[in-house]
Amino acid sequence: MTNDVVVDRLNEGPLICAEGFLFELERRGYLSAGEFVPEVALLRPDALETLHRDFQHAGSDIVQAFTYNGHREKMRVIGKEDKLEPLNRSALQIARRVANEQPGNLMAGNISNSNIWDPDDPQVQDEVRTMFDEMVRWSVEEGADLIIAETYYYAGEARAALDVIRDHGLPAVITLAPMAENRMMDGPGIVETCLDLEQAGASVVGMNCFRGPDTMLPWIKAIREAVSCHVAALPVTYRTTEEEPTFFSLTESSSCSCPSPHGRPFPTALDPFYCNRYEMGAFAHAAHEMGVNYLGVCCGASPMHIREVAMAVGRTPVAARFAERMENHFMYGAHDRLPEHIRALGDKA
Repeated sequence: MTNDVVVDRLNEGPLICAEGFLFELERRGYLSAGEFVPEVALLRPDALETLHRDFQHAGSDIVQAFTYNGHREKMRVIGKEDKLEPLNRSALQIARRVANEQPGNLMAGNISNSNIWDPDDPQVQDEVRTMFDEMVRWSVEEGADLIIAETYYYAGEARAALDVIRDHGLPAVITLAPMAENRMMDGPGIVETCLDLEQAGASVVGMNCFRGPDTMLPWIKAIREAVSCHVAALPVTYRTTEEEPTFFSLTESSSCSCPSPHGRPFPTALDPFYCNRYEMGAFAHAAHEMGVNYLGVCCGASPMHIREVAMAVGRTPVAARFAERMENHFMYGAHDRLPEHIRALGDKA
């Protein structure tokens, strides 16, 4: 055993982590696309708690406090900086309460890309570190077991996040989200950055968001082969390709008769690119076969996707009880009570 609860758990087997709160809560009508600010923690805490429970039921072992984009800079953009600490504490308290009700669940604080990091401006960098520091401090005070620092496309910002977390003494999961150039925006390579984060004390390194299964998996393989620590893999649920490697770069599908008014599918017209449950399960199985134990789904995630990830790596979440039973479907089933002439309609439906 180590003194790192995350490493200890991962040494025993897979940990499942549900992310993707922004997209799912926008779909449910509780926050605005584009703005993507987690005010739901204050405005409709019941809705946030319900989503946590849905993900938990589906197999997520980590209840991640919904504070993505809940940092001081984003709250300034929407003119609600005075709501910053109440929002963070509410999200953390909800996550802690839900985690406590399921034996073995962990609660994670969360810090994310600041959207202002400048590799050439030390003053901005200090401002970002201060933002991270207050959020991690609140997480510690509200009983977080670990901190997830996610969606970094600057290597320097990811390292700053790790340093702040380490200063507060909690295990750190650091996940990168490289843009389409397949490198960090301040120059370093993706694998190189993961190696640096491992050497600096991260418990887990890897990738989340931006990329779907097909364009994330090769990078996960390269990271797994390069580092000794545990690796995280949390793709989005959209079919990105080598030509369009992130969901930002996806272009309108020819099958879409009503394109998005802002000229690109991201973020509100991605539906034609949506991965099915089997694709997400196949990704999780492939990553797990490579030796990846920290698995989940990011933007686009629904509880169904989390269930498929959990089941793909041999877990049996409560929601597994409701996995498909197509043998009882009235047209596609094989039950002896299903009339042949009704089953035959399956070829004509």
